Amino acid sequence: MSKLRVNAFTVSIDGFGAGPDQDLKEPLGVGGEALHTWMFGTRSFRNMSGEDDGTTDTDDAFATRSFENIGAWIMGRNMFGPIRGAWPDDTWKGWWGDNPPYHVPVFVLTHHPRDPIVMEGGTTFYFVTDGIHSALEKAKAAADGKDVRLGGGVATIRQYLREKLIDDMHLAISPMLLGSGENLFAGIDMVKLGYRCSEQVGTPNAMHVTIERA
Repeated sequence: MSKLRVNAFTVSIDGFGAGPDQDLKEPLGVGGEALHTWMFGTRSFRNMSGEDDGTTDTDDAFATRSFENIGAWIMGRNMFGPIRGAWPDDTWKGWWGDNPPYHVPVFVLTHHPRDPIVMEGGTTFYFVTDGIHSALEKAKAAADGKDVRLGGGVATIRQYLREKLIDDMHLAISPMLLGSGENLFAGIDMVKLGYRCSEQVGTPNAMHVTIERA
């Protein structure tokens, strides 16, 4: 059965998945990019950037695992780009260039309609205006039996968590404090929602934690 998964989502020790003041220059907010240090040197990440080297350690194993058996993605408007409100035109097509790293259908949550965008490499961005349940239904249909990966950002994951729609989560806890920004778990009782920690593996750059819905 198709699952809704969160994979390789990084948070600070104090629970922030993005820093404050997100904009075009700081897409992850001030300090947010440093959260992902654990991933930058891995072979899987460097291969996505066109490099053919990188580590093949535990961090890389988790990064590689995050792309396995994925048939579709869901992401929020903030993850797709910095533009707010109605789309001014069709110029913005994401942060990732002509060939995004998804290679499957991607469903973007938004309040403002927009025609699908067909990119190189098998990625097509679809814009969903009728809520998280509709996006999940569409993504599971497109995934054709494979899993759906929920990419974020923080607000999007929180919406799906509150509805108990996420089957499992892999979080990489970065050994740093952000102090402010977007907190993943603030006000959410994960125990009452039926989630439990099923795995933890430490590396010099992150604590990898798997959380499953009981």
